[in-house]
Amino acid sequence: MALLMSNTARKLYVPRLVILWMVALVGLIGAAECTRLGNHGHHHWRAGGGWPEWAAAAGAAGRRAHTASLKDFGAVGDGTTSNTHAFAAAIAHLSRLAADGGAMLVVPPGKWLTGPFNLTSKFTLFLHRDAEILASQDLNEWPVIDPLPSYGRGRDSAGGRYSNFIMGTNLTDVVITGDNGTINGQGRFWWDKFRNNQLKYTRGYLLEIMYSDRVLISNITFKDSPSWNVHPVYSSNIVVSNVTILAPFDSANTDGIDPDSCSHVLIEDCFIVSGDDCIAIKSGWDEYGIAFNMPTQHVNIRRLTCISPFSATIALGSEMSGGIQDVRAENITAINTESGVRIKTAVGRGGFVKDIFVRGMTLNTMKYVFWMSGNYGQHPDDKYDPNAIPVVRNIRYSNVVAENVTIAGHLEGIPGAPFTGICLSNVTIDVAHSKKKLKWNCTEIEGVASAVTPTPCALLRDQGTGAAPCPFPADSFTY
Repeated sequence: MALLMSNTARKLYVPRLVILWMVALVGLIGAAECTRLGNHGHHHWRAGGGWPEWAAAAGAAGRRAHTASLKDFGAVGDGTTSNTHAFAAAIAHLSRLAADGGAMLVVPPGKWLTGPFNLTSKFTLFLHRDAEILASQDLNEWPVIDPLPSYGRGRDSAGGRYSNFIMGTNLTDVVITGDNGTINGQGRFWWDKFRNNQLKYTRGYLLEIMYSDRVLISNITFKDSPSWNVHPVYSSNIVVSNVTILAPFDSANTDGIDPDSCSHVLIEDCFIVSGDDCIAIKSGWDEYGIAFNMPTQHVNIRRLTCISPFSATIALGSEMSGGIQDVRAENITAINTESGVRIKTAVGRGGFVKDIFVRGMTLNTMKYVFWMSGNYGQHPDDKYDPNAIPVVRNIRYSNVVAENVTIAGHLEGIPGAPFTGICLSNVTIDVAHSKKKLKWNCTEIEGVASAVTPTPCALLRDQGTGAAPCPFPADSFTY
């Protein structure tokens, strides 16, 4: 997790030119949003593959045999009236229709304040473009739930955790979508309490789906989450498409999308501004993740835009004790972000990070382009196994252009257990004030490089400009 910094330090870190660029980009995103809404949210697939069949069948609108409005259950969209009972009644009623073609709950224009609520199977939650679901700031509406079994405790503190805002467990065929309506966690309430040590339990996430299959999240804005935004865990066949995630740079641990012990995940066309990693791929924490033994695998990330000055565009770990394998990322854009790709692990984690393929990154204003850490993060308790050494191998990066970078790469493996099979090809990095800066810092790694500027460290053996590029799988996932 990113270290908390003072607001003054953060303001100094963001160059004026970057702020202007961000304003322009948000404007472009807004224009693109209008275009997308004019197409009623339907997707036109680009070359290189589309959604799996089950998601394409559901469609971006997630239509069902039965439809109801939140207003049908007595909800009031004034931003102050609690609608906790209305959401619970609506979903309880609609859950009975699963065997009859499923049901859709439409959230109409308005501001709909509510406490946490659960989803159900064969169900669509659809937000109108002018709808905003607001998370209650009454702690009495947030029950304490068990920690995740692959973590053994809450992530913020020992013990349980506050409920997630929107939840689903043991579900099949769930769609969360709309005309870019907003799910607002009103996170400032939680961030302030977290910083001031006023919370007894770990903060909940804005959306957590557990032990579920076939989940589609599309055309939605997530805003100001208490902690992580979108957290599929112990689940399979997940599509996150055309999602916007927004949080202030100084918000604590507001990761964007965190697939955690999940299989067959597609993340595409997402725009994330975050106080932590834009995407963090995880699989459990130390001895608890090792015992749970459920890797995250077969993840496809494409056309991602990220802004996160103090964290990574894509992070692998640090909780990766169940293993991470077969992650493919391409056409990635990031600006004013601490690092392009970061691998985070430590002695005691166990597990593995292997077969990671990244190609086509365009980066501007970064501290590091490539970052690997073999001594990252704390442990859940003192019961971790000091002999549980993580394995990191077959990490492939190609076709990367980066400007205004402080250090090209900080690659730090584990003594006696180096990170191996690293490959860099066709990489051009503009290191600012390069005559005064250390360009590469490498220890305990093994790998090769070709057509990389500036010249990489000696532990990445130069193969020459005529060498074959780093491989990227030609096959597609089977969902």
